[in-house]
Amino acid sequence: MPDVSAIFDDPAGPLALLAAAAALVLLVVVLVLARQVTGLRRRVEALTRGADGRDLAGVLEAHLDKVYAVSHRQDDLERRASVLEATQARTVQGVALVRFNPYDDTGGNQSFVLAAVDPGGNGAILTSLHARNQTRLYGKAVVSGAIDGQGSAEEDEALRLALARAAGPAQR
Repeated sequence: MPDVSAIFDDPAGPLALLAAAAALVLLVVVLVLARQVTGLRRRVEALTRGADGRDLAGVLEAHLDKVYAVSHRQDDLERRASVLEATQARTVQGVALVRFNPYDDTGGNQSFVLAAVDPGGNGAILTSLHARNQTRLYGKAVVSGAIDGQGSAEEDEALRLALARAAGPAQR
């Protein structure tokens, strides 16, 4: 068995022993730190894991994909809204019905004028004249808010009402 005092007699002996002790202490510190790092890594992974088990990078990538999809959907909806707005400007939005009695020998307001126009004032007027033995239906074009040809008082009234309704409540 080697003599312990011989280790201390050699000048390099105590240094070697001190270095071995320091290495042992450092090894213990490294093991403790490795365990702490492993625990922290597990905690971070648990905090950043998505509902489907993906890591933070996967969650962020999925989120960006959703953001891009919403952006494309919004662009598509804006294009569709523009088409609808352009189409809407040419649709009938003002309709008015005026009933009247043009003949003395018939009772009730069986005759009528129906005006239908778009916001630009373009459309048509239908006039129905009801008599005892017949009913006649006449049509006239409306261009830019004016009747094509001479209009009766009832036709003018129906057109005025239809134009007001086509303009919308804000423009009346």
